[in-house]
Order: sequence, then structure tokens, then C-alpha cells
Amino acid sequence: MPGAMRPDTMSTPERFMALLMGQKPDRVPFSPFIFAQCARNVGYPVSAIFDNAQTSFFAQLWSAELYGYDGSPMYGYASYGAWEFGGEVRMPQGTREMAPVVIRHPVQNEKDVEEILKVRPDFERSGCNPISLEFGRMQASFGMPVTCLTGGAFTMVGNLCGVDNLSRWLIRRPELVHKMLRHMVDYLVDLVQFWGNTFGFQMLQTFTGDPTSSNQVISPKQFQEFVLPYQKELNEKTIDMGVKSLRYHVCGEQNANLPYWAQIPFGWNGIPGQLSFGHEVDLDDAIKWLGENNVIAGNVNPTIILQGTPQEVYDECVKAIEKGKKAPKYHFMLMSGCEVPLDAPPYNIYIMQKAVREHGWYD
Repeated sequence: MPGAMRPDTMSTPERFMALLMGQKPDRVPFSPFIFAQCARNVGYPVSAIFDNAQTSFFAQLWSAELYGYDGSPMYGYASYGAWEFGGEVRMPQGTREMAPVVIRHPVQNEKDVEEILKVRPDFERSGCNPISLEFGRMQASFGMPVTCLTGGAFTMVGNLCGVDNLSRWLIRRPELVHKMLRHMVDYLVDLVQFWGNTFGFQMLQTFTGDPTSSNQVISPKQFQEFVLPYQKELNEKTIDMGVKSLRYHVCGEQNANLPYWAQIPFGWNGIPGQLSFGHEVDLDDAIKWLGENNVIAGNVNPTIILQGTPQEVYDECVKAIEKGKKAPKYHFMLMSGCEVPLDAPPYNIYIMQKAVREHGWYD
């Protein structure tokens, strides 16, 4: 791993401001997409990342200080929606679980759909919302952007009824899926409005993950019908409210969906959205379809971060950096393709930073 680690000439806030303004930063920003590993890194149980706002915030803040990466603490997990609408989740346990697990979906059968349409979760008391709000207050107190956890509308419907039911109903009862999607978009619009009223829209970002929309679950044709119109509407209304840059993790194998993602807005008036991609999507293709109007983040394979040698991690990061630096308007950030695994060797995370500091400079 040859090369010299040059010192930064910008602070992290300056680097991100340049990124969002389409100006040249000193180097490629690096934000590893890391939650559970932060808890282990500082000696907390993984569950504390999700059930204790203060512990989660400082575990992430201290880990960023240790590794020297960009980015700031934020709150979120992929199964958002189940708990908030009356289901049950279990906080991560043992030595392998990395996020809350749904143990009871609020929609068990077709009859439950009409009942769930009557449910309007309390934005301050239901599910993880109070934890997320407390986390947002801590972000605001530190002068950081405040991230509102929203979830992708389609993924949240899967969290309501389970992906197995969702997959069946897409074919047999599509009208039920459309009803739940309509309800979910309305809920999320009101949620963002509540957060904007609470914290102000100027510093607000939404944070969304959407694994269930991947081509590992649905076809491109189903994406066009059940994901595109609802997510487009939600993002348009979010931006119209005053949220200027939306953060979105396009999770999993989404290659055939890229032309549809390109039709969805993620930023306001020239300010780019921030889209991270799973390792299954080639960065060249993500940049081709979405890099003009969005910062593309990614997408080092998490398995390599977990199991690879430091040299293998370094080489994968350099490949990503070389592709990302070709993005228009410097629209690139190095990131793991999904969350950094809990058991990833700490040195491999350091190696990602080393690769950025040796190959990520804009000269």
C-alpha cells in the first residue's frame, strides 16, 4: 500500500459544502456507512445505537474521531415503519445482529389492510420516533444537519406486511399494495412537515433506505408501477417543503431500475441529492444515470471490508475512487456499499481512509 497520506486543507464541513455547491473539495470525502460497529468500537452494546439517542450519537461521534472519516452521526435502520404502525421489533442481540428485527408485522393478512389505513402514528411517541427526535435535537445542538428518518415508501409497506405477503399481493392483490403505498406517502409527508416545523427546514435532511425495491425482490416493471410514482411524489413534496438535499441508500441490485431512479428528484434548485449504492451496482453506471444531479456515494463491497486483507480493501477503495473522481461536479463520496459489518477489522476501516488520503486528492 504505497503512497503518502497528505494532510487535509479543508475541514469536514467545508468539504461537504464544496460537494453540495459543485465546487472542488480538497479530496474525495469518506463516510463509511457505519452504525453497529461504532457501538462495538467504543464498548457499548449494539442495541444502544438504536434505543438510546445519546449513546448512539456519541458512539458515532467518537468513532469518526478515531478513524478520521467525514460525515456526522445520524439515526436510522431499514425496518422503520413496522414498530411505528403497531408492530413489534427486537433490538439487536448477541454477537451477529446489527439492527432491529421485525418480530411481528402490523399487517398479517388482507383484512388487516383496511385497519392499518386508519392508523396515524404519533410523531413524538410511536415506535422509534421519540428516539429519532432526541437524536435530532443532539444533532442540532452540535450545529450538524438534522436527519429525519423516513424510509422508502415501498420498503415501509414491506415492513408493514412482510416481504412475503407484499410479493404475493403485488401479483394477486395489487390494489391493496397501492392503498398501503398511498397511506405511507401521506404519513411520510406529514412526518417531514412535523420535523421541519420542529427543527426548521434549512438544516433538515431526510435519510432513506430502500432495500425492498431492489431487483432481488421485484422486477423493473413492478418498480415502475409501485415504486416510481410514489417515491417521486414523496420527494417532490419533501423538496417543496424546503428540504434541499435528500440522502438515500439505493440498496441491493438496482441496475435495471437506474433509469427510473433518474426520474426522481433528490435535490432542490441545483443542490444535489446524496445517493449511496450497493456494491451490486457499478459506479460508472450510477454516475452515468444520476451523477449529474446527485452526489454518488459508494460502494466498496462490505464482504471485502469484513473478510478481505488490508491490501484487498485498499485496492477496492482505489478502484472506487478512480471511478468516482470522474463524476461531474466532483459528485462523489467513498462509502461502503452497505453498512460496515459488525465484525469488520478496525484496521480495514482505517485502510479505507488511507486509500482516500493517498488517491482521493483533486489536484
